Amino acid sequence: MTRQQAATEIVRRLRESGYDAYFAGGCVRDLLLGREPDDFDVATSAGPDVVLQMFPRSYAVGAHFGVVLVVMDTDEEAGSFVTEVATFRTDGDYSDGRRPDRVVFTRSPEEDVRRRDFTINGMLLDPAKLSAGVENAVLDFVGGRADLSARVVRAIGDASLRFREDRLRMLRAVRFAARFDFVIEPATLAAIRAEAANISDVSRERVREELARMLTEGRARRAFELLDETGLLGHVLPEVARMKGVEQPPQYHPEGDVWVHTLMVLEQLPACAAPTLAWGALLHDVGKPATFRRAPDRIRFDGHVEVGVRVAEGVLRRLRFSNEETDQIVALIHNHMRFGDVRQMKESTLKRFFRLRDFPEHLELHRMDCSASHGDLSLYDFAKERFENIPAEHVRPRPVLTGADLIAAGYQPGPLFKEMLTFAEDAQLEGRAASAEEALALVRKEFPAARSTPLPPGVPEVLKSQGQKS
Repeated sequence: MTRQQAATEIVRRLRESGYDAYFAGGCVRDLLLGREPDDFDVATSAGPDVVLQMFPRSYAVGAHFGVVLVVMDTDEEAGSFVTEVATFRTDGDYSDGRRPDRVVFTRSPEEDVRRRDFTINGMLLDPAKLSAGVENAVLDFVGGRADLSARVVRAIGDASLRFREDRLRMLRAVRFAARFDFVIEPATLAAIRAEAANISDVSRERVREELARMLTEGRARRAFELLDETGLLGHVLPEVARMKGVEQPPQYHPEGDVWVHTLMVLEQLPACAAPTLAWGALLHDVGKPATFRRAPDRIRFDGHVEVGVRVAEGVLRRLRFSNEETDQIVALIHNHMRFGDVRQMKESTLKRFFRLRDFPEHLELHRMDCSASHGDLSLYDFAKERFENIPAEHVRPRPVLTGADLIAAGYQPGPLFKEMLTFAEDAQLEGRAASAEEALALVRKEFPAARSTPLPPGVPEVLKSQGQKS
C-alpha cells in the first residue's frame, strides 16, 4: 500500500458510509502538476466524532477545527501512513491572525474550499474517478485549474482578508510562487505589500520554518527575490535586506553587490539541501554591510567574518534555532574565509580544519562562494582532494602522547599542560612523532622551562592512573 492508496482507502470507507470525501489541498495541486505529493489530506462531510469511530487508529489533533489524524497500517517496510482528515467547515473571525475564533461544520464542499488560502490549493479530487480516468474527477469552485495552467498564485476571494486571517499566508504565497516558478497575481501581490509589516504578528518559529522551506526546495534565489519584491524581506530578515547596494571590489566580485552575490550563492542550493548549509549560504556575508570601507586601494570589509558571526547569532536567536543548528551555521560563517590559506596551512592545521563538524558543508559553501564571484575553484579542488584522500585515522588519530604520559614523565599539570599536548599532537599530525617517546623528546626540547621532576619509584604509576581518570 502506498501513501496515496492509504488515503484512497479512507475516502472509500467514508463514501461507503454515506459521506462526501475527497483529496484536498496541496496533494491535488501536486497530482495535477504530475508531482509526487509529500502527503495526502482528505476533506469530508463526516464530523470528527464519526471519523474517530470509523477508524480505530485515529487521533483528534484539532477536534475544535474538525481535524483527525488517521493511521493506516501497511505490510510493507514503509510502515504506517498518517492522513489528515478534516471536516468541511466555514471559519469565523481570526482575531489572533492565525486561527479562527470559531468554526462551523458544514456539508458543503464549496463552503469549505472558499475559506482556504490560494486557488491552486483550493481544489478537491475524487480518487476513484481519477483512477477510472473520468473527466470530472476534480471539483474546482475557485478557478484553481485555470490558475495552475496559467502558473499563477492567487488568493481565494479577498486577498487582504485571507492575509489578515493568517499572516503566514504571505510567506506561503512567496514559497509556492518560487517552488513552481509561478507569478503572484497582481491583486494578491498588492495585498501582500500592503500587509507586509504585519508579518511580525506571526510566531518566529513559523516564520523560521517557512523560510527554511524556501531555502531548501531548490528555488532559493527566486524565493528571496520575491521576498524583496513583496516587501517582506525587510520585516523578516532586515539583516539580509541591508546587503542591497553594498558594493564589492570588482576584481574579486565582478558579479556585483553583496545582495547579488548572495542571490547567486542561493541559486546553487539544490532541493533538499541541508538546512544548516542553506542558512550558512544566506548569512555568510551578513557582516559586510556593517564593515564596508572604501580604502585607497580598494573596497574592504575588515572584520566582516567576526561581525557576521555576531549578526548571525542574533538572527538565529530571534528565529529560535536550536543550539546545535546555531553552532553549525555560525561555524560555516566563521570559517568560510579560511580556505584562502588552505595551501599554506601546516599539515596539523589542515587536518584540524578537516575535523570541523560536517566539513563537506564548509567545502560546499566555499565552492558556491567562489562560483558566485571570481570563479576560481583551485583552492576548492585542493581542499577537496586532500580531504577525500587523507585517511580518517590520520585526520583524527589516537594521541601518541597523553596527559598521563606527561605526568609519568614528571611534569606537573599546570598552565602549559594543554599547550604541551597540543604541540605533541601537531608533531604527530605532521609525521614528526610516531610514538610517545618521540613526542616527549620534542616536548622537552620545545618547553625547556617546564622541567620535569624525577619522581620516587612507584609514584609515576600512581600519578599516571590519576591522570587517566582525570
